[in-house]
Amino acid sequence: MAVVYGTMGNEALIVTKDKTVYALGSNTSGCLGTGDMHSTLYPKKIEALCDKGIKTFAYGSGPHVLALTDKGEVFSWGHNGYCELGNGSTNQGLIPTMVNINLNGKHIVDIACGNHHSLALTDDGEVYAWGQNNCGQVGSGISTNQGAPRLVNSNLAGKKVICITCGQASSMAVTETGEVYGWGYNGVGQLGIGNYVNQVNPVKVPGLMGVRIGNLTRSFSFQKS
Repeated sequence: MAVVYGTMGNEALIVTKDKTVYALGSNTSGCLGTGDMHSTLYPKKIEALCDKGIKTFAYGSGPHVLALTDKGEVFSWGHNGYCELGNGSTNQGLIPTMVNINLNGKHIVDIACGNHHSLALTDDGEVYAWGQNNCGQVGSGISTNQGAPRLVNSNLAGKKVICITCGQASSMAVTETGEVYGWGYNGVGQLGIGNYVNQVNPVKVPGLMGVRIGNLTRSFSFQKS
């Protein structure tokens, strides 16, 4: 698996068939996870992720990076000025570290990143969010940054979510019954709710009522060999 990311596409992550993870590129905000701020012209091994069974990555524009393992664990590193690493601080992360706060005992099946916020989906359909929340993109009902993963409840309570994705400062989810919910920045109507008002809680997209939706397109792309 290979992923290219960063604000200018200047960083890359590579996962080999033997579960070794390498990084290369400019290392903006320490987003290569190599333990330092130095760029590298050659692939450099990320020891913290080797043999972890990396399933997929997600990344924001800070940049910050999330990695999901086949055991349902989430690791984060890189820019953290808006709490997007979910470790309870705003300290930059130079080494991938497991996101433990409020996710202990949870099996994560999907991850997504906006510019400076992050989402995680559990196998029982719960959505957790953290990071920048100036537009309500964390779905907490308020607009202050969220330092650690928090269950997105409100209108998603009791519903099983099967898919998550992020815009720059917005979030969307699909439930197992095919309903679509959006929250966060809505300045150009990207939530599809008929107005331009930001939403601090998930709101059902009314124009899709009665239409069963499958998985949304992911907020990034990767290639497998």
